[in-house]
Amino acid sequence: MCLYLHNSLTRSKERFEPLDTNRVTMYACGPTVYNPPHIGNARAAVVYDVLFRVLQRHYENVVYARNITDVDDKINEAARSENVPIETITARYIEIYHRDMTSLGVLPPAIEPRVTHHIDTIVTMIQRLIETGHAYEAEGHVLFHVPAFKGYGKLSRRDLEDMIAGSRIEVEPWKRDPADFVLWKPSSGGIPGWESPWGIGRPGWHIECSAMVEQHLGITIDIHGGGNDLKFPHHENEIAQSECSHGGAPFAKYWVHNGFVEIDSAKMSKSIGNVLLVGELLKHFSGEVIRMALIQARYRERINWNNRLLEQAKSQLDRLYRALHRLEGVRLSTPPIANAAFYRAMDDDLNTSLAISSLMESVTRANTAVSLEEKVRAKSELLGGAAELGILRDSPSDWFTEHPGQTLDKDQIKTLIAERNIARAEKNWSRADQIREELDAIGVQIQDSPDGTEWRT
Repeated sequence: MCLYLHNSLTRSKERFEPLDTNRVTMYACGPTVYNPPHIGNARAAVVYDVLFRVLQRHYENVVYARNITDVDDKINEAARSENVPIETITARYIEIYHRDMTSLGVLPPAIEPRVTHHIDTIVTMIQRLIETGHAYEAEGHVLFHVPAFKGYGKLSRRDLEDMIAGSRIEVEPWKRDPADFVLWKPSSGGIPGWESPWGIGRPGWHIECSAMVEQHLGITIDIHGGGNDLKFPHHENEIAQSECSHGGAPFAKYWVHNGFVEIDSAKMSKSIGNVLLVGELLKHFSGEVIRMALIQARYRERINWNNRLLEQAKSQLDRLYRALHRLEGVRLSTPPIANAAFYRAMDDDLNTSLAISSLMESVTRANTAVSLEEKVRAKSELLGGAAELGILRDSPSDWFTEHPGQTLDKDQIKTLIAERNIARAEKNWSRADQIREELDAIGVQIQDSPDGTEWRT
């Protein structure tokens, strides 16, 4: 089977053909660590985690880099407001980001470069752009001269005048062209800075990714990913810097962009107060439910985030875990493999919604399987598909007995169930019903079967 991806650069779905099948490279724009991650940040992390898993099925060596931006004016502002070094702010929010993404089942990338560890690489790239006539120094700044790159705008396909207006660039008198953007800017008044040929300063946002890609992945990479909001100006500027720095060599062969998360059909925005933090959601929903909700729609589509979406994700996971519970005694002698329909869906531009439907068909097969061969096949399909989607990380017993926000005494529950079983054996039905009501009051459901009594939240 071949993998197909929608390439934002060509506006078409293309067969994925890496530059080197022995080393497939992917870079995704990661967090700027000045606050906790919200659900939009989580969607990007989950999308590229799923793509990473799909690529790993096709190729033995996938080098996936997701950066951390740990120098930024918003970080400086947060550090100034708390009167602490920027390292205090960045360390805090890197830890929170890692914790929250781990809760969502996001695998760590092969490389996680930080901007502050790559200042020398950034300075070298800027010097190269000045030498080739694509950048210039002015008033302590270094700027990229947009008219010097004839391919500017090929990703976003926007008119240059529209791009200038949309980028909210403040036109300074020392700019040669209004579209020119900052590669390096001076630092003073306690703002963090580094030595450079242009004085103490810090890098602009766009040059950071270009330099980190060059150092860790190479001149031309296979896939560059990020949110739709990064197409312009960030990714457009990355292309300009990188291609001009490397004699016109393409920066990325495939550009992949994920859609926005809307909250009840409204765009998420701090100004209207509807930003959902992952950490807050995890107090009420498991990371697996949140992840399942994030992959309900295809990655390029917008997601309308609401309780119905979360309930649907929870219901699907309940069905999957019930099917796995039924097959707990079945042992697999080979690594699990999903069914062909599942892989066709995933290889068709990561069609997770269709892949989930295929996985639900495997649930039906699991629930109706009679022979050992049928049960082995069904369990293999369930676990193989789940591994690629990044779900079914719990055991069925843990899934049905643990819930975010609940603190249950499992020993007490087991004691009550044992008392109820004694009451039933003694035909003391009123006491048995009373214990069931006590369990129900603390959010515990019980189910009697020939094999005993099971409980779940």
